[in-house]
Amino acid sequence: MIVLYLILLAVIQAVTEFLPVSSLGHLGAMEHFLGMEQDTGLLIESMLHLGTAAAIIFLYRNELKRLLLEAVGMLMDAIGNLNLYIHNRRTGNRLKYARIVTGSYRKFAALLLVSMIPTALLGISSRRLAVVAGASPICQGIGFLISGIILLVTDLNNSGGEKGPREASWDSAMWIGICQGLSVFPGISRLGLTVCAALLCGYSRKFALLFSIFMSLPAVIGAFFTEIGYFGAPSMTVGMIFASIFAMLLAGVAGCLVIRFMVQLVQKTKFRYFAVYSFAIGVIVLLCNYAF
Repeated sequence: MIVLYLILLAVIQAVTEFLPVSSLGHLGAMEHFLGMEQDTGLLIESMLHLGTAAAIIFLYRNELKRLLLEAVGMLMDAIGNLNLYIHNRRTGNRLKYARIVTGSYRKFAALLLVSMIPTALLGISSRRLAVVAGASPICQGIGFLISGIILLVTDLNNSGGEKGPREASWDSAMWIGICQGLSVFPGISRLGLTVCAALLCGYSRKFALLFSIFMSLPAVIGAFFTEIGYFGAPSMTVGMIFASIFAMLLAGVAGCLVIRFMVQLVQKTKFRYFAVYSFAIGVIVLLCNYAF
């Protein structure tokens, strides 16, 4: 039966990861009602997220390769400028420094790097609190309701603009990174919170979605390595480990199949409908907690 449960969780992860409805909240609620151990659930969640992250890397490999190359280029230019600074100080010359952030791809890569800073700080500092909250269906239900409120406010405010990477500001990237860091709490949609923040900063919906999807990759990979110690938990048998790996692969395959459709759906659909869904799921989780 555990294999069937993991298949169900993998499908839920693949579908909800690319919608503003909190995949982590859905997984946590299902694990609670299926009676899974907390330490086992944390590892499975991180592995399922790793599976959909692999789907993102596969489908957007060309864009990600370009961003990675531009990030390396910025690093090399920064090292070159440092050498020039040392040279100028020693010789008294005034050689010009290379401009590090040039073009939309370099600006995009730099924005992603800036957004990682608050995400990492909040993720590390609030990890224990998030684990405690994840064990509570009440917190999960409240998280869904909070997500619904944020989505509804953003929709009714007609937020969004025409900003792309060239027009985006560094402070907006910091705010979006903070929002991603806060989404470690179950029920609060990472995609929903970061996209709403980007829209409120004047980003176009297309760029906001792409930014949110790409900035999730370092966070997901980092979260996996923080939970990898649970492989040694008593509840993680050899069969459970292989089943979890199978679920991760299934989440990756399912993610490859649905990601394009889900992204287009989020681009075209008004957020009020996702808000209504989040309200409904939040109420159901809270009622089920008291019923069971």
